[in-house]
Amino acid sequence: MRVLLVHNKYQIGGGEDALVRQELSMLRDFGAEVHFFEVDNNRIAGSVEKLRTAAQLIYSWTMRDRIAKTIEGFVPDLMHVHNFFPLISPSVYDAAACFCCPVVQTLHNYRLLCANAQLYRDGHICHECLGRTFGWPALAHGCYRNSRAGSASVAAMLATHRLRGTWSKKVHRYIALTDFARDLFIANTDIPEHKLVVKPNATRDPGCGDGLGEYALFVGRLTPEKGISTLLGAARSGLSLPLKIAGTGPLRSEVEAAHLRGDLTYLGEQKPDQVKDLMKHASVLLAPSLWYEGLPMIVPEAFGSGLPIIASRIGSLSTLITHEQNGLHVEPRNSEELSGAVHRISRDTTLRHALRRGARSTYEDLYRPENNAAALHSIYESAMAEFRMM
Repeated sequence: MRVLLVHNKYQIGGGEDALVRQELSMLRDFGAEVHFFEVDNNRIAGSVEKLRTAAQLIYSWTMRDRIAKTIEGFVPDLMHVHNFFPLISPSVYDAAACFCCPVVQTLHNYRLLCANAQLYRDGHICHECLGRTFGWPALAHGCYRNSRAGSASVAAMLATHRLRGTWSKKVHRYIALTDFARDLFIANTDIPEHKLVVKPNATRDPGCGDGLGEYALFVGRLTPEKGISTLLGAARSGLSLPLKIAGTGPLRSEVEAAHLRGDLTYLGEQKPDQVKDLMKHASVLLAPSLWYEGLPMIVPEAFGSGLPIIASRIGSLSTLITHEQNGLHVEPRNSEELSGAVHRISRDTTLRHALRRGARSTYEDLYRPENNAAALHSIYESAMAEFRMM
């Protein structure tokens, strides 16, 4: 199969960029011929480029022409879009239509529903724009990068293509990463339900660890929506396992202060191999997020290591982690309940071993590249069949 993979790379690299490259590698490993079309947000430097990007946010004729030429030269069986925002724009779908090329779109975030793509603002979940043709609340709150002008541009892009039928007619299959995300898009868009399928991201087998390090672990961006204040509150009151934190971000100084007080051990930003090693020896991974998340890759990586997860009972985490099977659920913002869950795992060795087996079993069932590649191929086949019927 010949696949054109399309992605708009972020200025601050993160999980999504890594996932795209991982899927590119996986497709090639399993026999697909892939052409990778990527643009980089780092080119948006200076006021002139920012104005040009805003002007082409709704529709970029330049990108449409570039992608059309790529399709004409490569002649793919299918185009798979990961991220079109902001440089590529939804014009990518018209380029595909001009050459009768079926389209698959992965929904890594909530961009089609929300200007900031998170459904989270000012420290809480926000649904104010759901069900609206035009997201006026996004303008009022400056949801996109704290800019009313920027938020207006994003809201206009979403409204224009909702009215054009771009989302509902020009994409033949959408890949949601979790059941929670699929349900959210079904309830709040006019995308036909049969076009929305669930396929989580895969990860290479990290190998099952021993879990004998006797510590709890947090890995991720140190940002408010990740529940860092809940984590620090639990550490301050005393966890029954030492806490290690790996990552960096805006709340780094608060984590460093907790480290100096002796509440936890701050490791700073760690390389992927170092993170894998930490997970193999940890007793439990903590994910006290306050927002809906997408599918943070730390989840399948932890399960591959046989590492259970204590996670907030919210959004996708409530479906990714099965309570008392591969981890435990706690209420968001509840430091006391988080501490209690850590205490339970540290004291109940029978439970800990059962959760470790459940974590590894979840990886085997859902996140192995072999299974994932087969699922992706099936999605591609269904998108092409849908296109032929139109």
